Amino acid sequence: MFFEQIFEEKLAQYAYLIGCQRSGEAIVVDPMRDIDRYEELAAKHNLKIIAAAETHIHADYLSGLREFAERGVKVYASDEGDKDWKYEWLKGSDYNYQLLKDGDEFNIGNIKFTTVYSPGHTPEHVSYLVTDGAATDQPMGILSGDFVFVGDVGRPDLLETAAGQVGAMEGSAKVLYQSLEKFKQMPEYLQLWPGHGAGSACGKALGAVPKSTVGYEQKFNTSIRSAISEQDFVDYILDGQPEPPLYFARMKRDNKLGPKVLGEFPSPSKMSITDIAAKAQGDNAVLIDTRTRTEFMMGHLEGSLLATINKQFNTIAGSYITEEQDIYLIIEEEKIEEAVVDLIRIGLDNIVGFTTPAELIENGVNLVSTTTINFESVDDLMSTDDYNLLDVRKKSEFDQGHHPEAINISHTRLLDRIDEVPKDKPVLVHCKSGNRASFASALLESKGYEVQYIDDAVEPWLEKNNLLAGVK
Repeated sequence: MFFEQIFEEKLAQYAYLIGCQRSGEAIVVDPMRDIDRYEELAAKHNLKIIAAAETHIHADYLSGLREFAERGVKVYASDEGDKDWKYEWLKGSDYNYQLLKDGDEFNIGNIKFTTVYSPGHTPEHVSYLVTDGAATDQPMGILSGDFVFVGDVGRPDLLETAAGQVGAMEGSAKVLYQSLEKFKQMPEYLQLWPGHGAGSACGKALGAVPKSTVGYEQKFNTSIRSAISEQDFVDYILDGQPEPPLYFARMKRDNKLGPKVLGEFPSPSKMSITDIAAKAQGDNAVLIDTRTRTEFMMGHLEGSLLATINKQFNTIAGSYITEEQDIYLIIEEEKIEEAVVDLIRIGLDNIVGFTTPAELIENGVNLVSTTTINFESVDDLMSTDDYNLLDVRKKSEFDQGHHPEAINISHTRLLDRIDEVPKDKPVLVHCKSGNRASFASALLESKGYEVQYIDDAVEPWLEKNNLLAGVK
């Protein structure tokens, strides 16, 4: 049996290519939208992808299942869960597909996949037991998707916090508890292959180790160990979950109704800085500056957003750009392909043009700067009653200590809640270290706010002012 775990660092996502070397056939489980990468990997190992499957309707990226279906590949998806969470784009379509219930099986060559209904993270979630029929009739591992991770379990609150299904999270947590009771009965020797690793927003404490065993997680997974009783588990798993990025709701919708068929990748044109500045105006266009926060604050085009081309690029772009907007980029030319891939993975396909930072600096366009301060200035400024203070950390961080007059809105939810930030005074913006606050500051400025960006560590300041929880 051929087995390869494929890691996407920025979304902390694992896909799996599993093949039968006797038949030369392979399947991809939980593929992303840019599926050529899987085809190329399979070909490298003399395999042909004849099937694709996924564990659930994803919230953090666009699935590649429809791209495979468009190419005639058979796709497998869950038919479990309630009527509101079905693969609507598959039902009644002309695609080659099979919808699966608990216990359903299918084969790729000698390899058998057995469907295990494992709801809680989502109502339709399934996992797959994998049996190498060339060696045994017993499964060797489980593709657990977002059911069980290394060190954590899939968060059960997203139907409410991301998809807007009011009152869903506690019921989902109870369903997840029942699924975990079944997980505790699985053979300890099974390998566990999760859908995400450390850095994913689909859990709150995922481990960085890429694989585990069922037995190890049964004994040492903190979330599973919290499940002493149903209520203990519900209280634990719902406490401290981070606010989901704003684009999660759109991913749930699109993966349910059917992602737009990508076809060819967008190919943005290289443009002059003056053309970029003219084009990226109004509500239907957005200019993304991918430089560092220090470079941006020193001078940028008025109205531009900051989304540094690093691990956070997907999250910031997805939270600050809407799907209808035309996207223009300030980016090094050698990084444009990386940015395009990142954007199409979260359904932002309207990538029109780009220019380079050198063009920005060398061509005499008018730049604006953002006032940057540290926490030494904040006490004096706030004492004048002439400023508002915005804390863009997660609520769980905010609850551990904050300025009594601070407004708390997580940076990934700010676009949706921006009207909660008063415009009557300049806004001082901070987070834990200055990183998240830099993105939030740029967003606020683009919406007409007067901003002072706090590029400093908050915890020493909170401790000095006796504002940390437990500090007197």
